[in-house]
Amino acid sequence: MNAATHLPTGAAVRAYDAIPSQPVAFLGLGVMGYPMAGHLARAGHQLTVYNRTASKAQAWAAQEGGRAAATPREAAQGAHIVFACVGNDDDLRSVVLGEHGAFAGMSPGAIFVDHTTASAEVARELHAEARRLGLHFIDAPVSGGQAGAVNGALTVMCGGDAEPFEQIRPLAMAMAKAVTRVGESGAGQLAKMVNQICIAGLVQGLAEAIAFGDKAGLDMKQVLDVIGKGAAQSWQMDNRGKTMVDGKFDFGFAVDWMRKDLGLVLDEARRNGARVPVTAVVDQFYADVQAAGGGRLDTSSLIQRLK
Repeated sequence: MNAATHLPTGAAVRAYDAIPSQPVAFLGLGVMGYPMAGHLARAGHQLTVYNRTASKAQAWAAQEGGRAAATPREAAQGAHIVFACVGNDDDLRSVVLGEHGAFAGMSPGAIFVDHTTASAEVARELHAEARRLGLHFIDAPVSGGQAGAVNGALTVMCGGDAEPFEQIRPLAMAMAKAVTRVGESGAGQLAKMVNQICIAGLVQGLAEAIAFGDKAGLDMKQVLDVIGKGAAQSWQMDNRGKTMVDGKFDFGFAVDWMRKDLGLVLDEARRNGARVPVTAVVDQFYADVQAAGGGRLDTSSLIQRLK
């Protein structure tokens, strides 16, 4: 994907007049992090970015006018707030801890904001380590997918201490429509797990409904228009229903990512004793899609199992 495709075109300029410019770092410039960092830069903040593939960080810096750093530590030096969006628990530890990690470069009182969808366990671990070092850590996973990141319309659910949350919230609003603290350290990640449980069940239900309607000979695009005005309406129906009818799955949130997230849910459920039978079944349905070579397809590709 070309770097430019990560950024909005023709989007309205948003106002950030009340937010003073700050030195900020952003670690991880994937399909989510690239546009998220761009919103912070266009809000007037002084961005230093790091990415494991250095050429992507250099391309971002050339496009947005920021600076690319060779290590997370270098990126974090002088930053009041360090944002990150990487792949999983191990990726997160690799950019935070150690000689070249962000914590080693951060000044006392600085805040690390983690947008990775990771475990509540790693959030609590890094929160404790941050406090030991005189730093702050906020777990802040996001919902809204790539389109939400590009359009600055993410929902951010945060766990951590109240005071640093209030400090980061105005900056995070540059890339979000809602930034909410839902509890102590780890609560943001747990809220994201709730989000993914809801999505998994909705997508499977929508897939079954469309497959059923097709078998019954209905015009499913018309049916979706009708029932989308009633109690069956959902974001998934509005945004994925008709593309599921057309068999288009080349956008949005990949099956591989959903399986990673549902793995976190199932691990946490084993720890806390929650019963999530439907989620476990849908996770296995996604495993079927992966086995058929669909790991990079959008999560709405669940319907392929039923055809």
